[in-house]
Amino acid sequence: IDGRAAARMPGVRAVYTRADVAPLLTTDKLSVALPSAAYRQAVDRPVLAGDEVRHVGEPIAVVVADGRYPAEDAARRVEVEYEPLPAVADCRAALRPGAPPAHRDGTGNLIAAFTVAYGDHDRAFAEAACTVRAALWQHKGCGHAIECRGVVAAPDPVRDRLTLWSSTQTPHVARRMLVKLLGCDEDQVVVVAPDVGGGFGPKLVFYPEEVVVAVAAKLLGRPVKWIEDRREHFTATTQERDQYWDVEAAADAEGRLLAIRGEMIHDHGAYTARGLNLAHNAATILPGPYRLPAYRLDVRMALTNKVPTTPVRGAGHPQGAFAMERLLDAVARELGLDRAEVRRRNLIAAAEMPFARPIVNRGGTPIVLDSGDYPASLAAALSAAGYDGFAARREQARAAGRHIGIGVANCIKGSGRGPFETAIVRIGPSGRITVLTGAVAIGQGTHTMLAQVCAGHFGVAAEAVKVVAGDTSAVAMGIGASASRQAVNAGASVDAAATELVGKVKAAAAHLLEAPAADLELTDGRVRVKGVPDLSVGLGEIADSLAGTPGYSLPGGMAPGLEASANPVFDAMTYPNGTHVVEVEVDVETGGVEILRYVVVSDCGRVINPMMVDGQLAGGAAHGVGNALLEWMGFDEAGQPLTATFAEYLLPGALDVPRFELHSRETPTDHNRLGVKGVGENGTIPAAAAVVSAVVDALAPFGVRIAETPITPQRIVELIALSGIPAPRRPAP
Repeated sequence: IDGRAAARMPGVRAVYTRADVAPLLTTDKLSVALPSAAYRQAVDRPVLAGDEVRHVGEPIAVVVADGRYPAEDAARRVEVEYEPLPAVADCRAALRPGAPPAHRDGTGNLIAAFTVAYGDHDRAFAEAACTVRAALWQHKGCGHAIECRGVVAAPDPVRDRLTLWSSTQTPHVARRMLVKLLGCDEDQVVVVAPDVGGGFGPKLVFYPEEVVVAVAAKLLGRPVKWIEDRREHFTATTQERDQYWDVEAAADAEGRLLAIRGEMIHDHGAYTARGLNLAHNAATILPGPYRLPAYRLDVRMALTNKVPTTPVRGAGHPQGAFAMERLLDAVARELGLDRAEVRRRNLIAAAEMPFARPIVNRGGTPIVLDSGDYPASLAAALSAAGYDGFAARREQARAAGRHIGIGVANCIKGSGRGPFETAIVRIGPSGRITVLTGAVAIGQGTHTMLAQVCAGHFGVAAEAVKVVAGDTSAVAMGIGASASRQAVNAGASVDAAATELVGKVKAAAAHLLEAPAADLELTDGRVRVKGVPDLSVGLGEIADSLAGTPGYSLPGGMAPGLEASANPVFDAMTYPNGTHVVEVEVDVETGGVEILRYVVVSDCGRVINPMMVDGQLAGGAAHGVGNALLEWMGFDEAGQPLTATFAEYLLPGALDVPRFELHSRETPTDHNRLGVKGVGENGTIPAAAAVVSAVVDALAPFGVRIAETPITPQRIVELIALSGIPAPRRPAP
């Protein structure tokens, strides 16, 4: 790597390679793997590549210049000499004998293997009245938030501190990583996550750029900024899946599941950037909201020379749901039963809650479905979608030469992953109520939600509460945004802290007003005696009295200040559920799919803000439509990306996304103080399964079977052609 020509260009301040950066770090590897006994080898990402590059887009060198244009011009002048090595881009091929190693010094391409199993599946298959099989391919996709990643690092030599602003979902994790890598103290690094323009999973990962920008700022003694462009996002930001499933289901003559068994091969990418959670979630969630007496899935995870794989919205749950729902459709077809009826017969009943699965999540905690009425959600969705009248609509459409179909899918999602989230509620002499939290805002309305939770305790409007989130200088400990956890963890923590602080507010006010605390109430930021509105004291006055005056006692001998903190521990997850019903029309000449109607019924426990819940569901369903019909991240046999712009990788736009009909049900959980469950991912999880089911139904006259996502127009035309039944042409208008 030769950066001398680049370094001489106008405006260039520095060119750094691994040789320049590594000596300043305690280690040049990003060790971020989540714990698991399933790992066969460690493949941590280097901060900058050294003598081997393992995927297109891997950082090799950094150019620092006075502006973006001179920096990019200089980057093109960095000369790198490559010796090509054999690459492996297909995760199935990667596990075959003699496959090229994704890492030259590796011990093969098997990074991990594990099995999820319970019950006597062999006996179930031997005694089954019906068995079906599906070979599924769920293709690679990206997160693609509106705003790509970005990092700004600013050194402060006076306080010997570095502040890093990063579009991360996990600022406290980023600070821990920087402290470890830089070999400094915790108070020497501050990480702030501003509004990041969407996260969707890839932004919870700690990236090489965060380290390199920090090191460059320290070396130069100047603030340094890096903003990712979209092409870089396509090649350097983590992506999700490929997964290949080969699964079969056994059922009785009534369509009730007896067992599912099979295997799944998962594309891990070139490095471990997160862990096994994507594949593990997919495997453990497959039973979903259904009774499944026996189950076995053998999972193998393969290294490939592609971008590392980490969760995108849903974190493996859409993949598990897709496998289950395709098998249920196959059972219904085999037995000549209605698809919705097969689901109804297999759903866990409300009376069976809590329902324990004989498997554990990736943290080792038993999976226990805490609350929900799954059959009621299904019934509500079918009714809202006019499911019973669909047969008549289909006949009318066919008479007009149109092909319409309807699909249905159910889901659950583990939400509120612990172990905690810190919340501090503070009132100063100004009377302003402030919430400080380790939670992070990624477009899901965290500030509004936490303000609402807090405001109700003090009798003020949510606008009167200031929320500070994602700043490690404000809160010492935090986890951040992932796994639909903000309302469950941070919301419950704010509720607990506010409850405690209300008690202190009333106790202090009782002393100041010379009235029993039981006779006091909070309204409009004041504590007043019930029935005597003129006898009151403001929150600011109470805080001022507890701020302390030299030589004077605090009211009632209380502890100074108006502040309370809480970080209750959450081990068990809570499980929201949902049902999607989709009606589509397929143009059998072009393969185009138009969504005619899309109904979502969601149960996320107690709803804090209905408008934000609807927004999360609609956004999630739009993401799922993209997964089902459009988003295809292509690579050639050498691991070269084929889709690195939005001209080739298609996202759902205004013409692709229907008006979602959104309905909420509420079955509160007893796992937290608020009775809430997560909602941010339930809009995505069953979407691809429901859309593909509807497309298959529309193509029933051709006997088309679909076992993949996304299902593109070209692929639909190919499948119709393979059926041997000619597609009728529509009559000219």
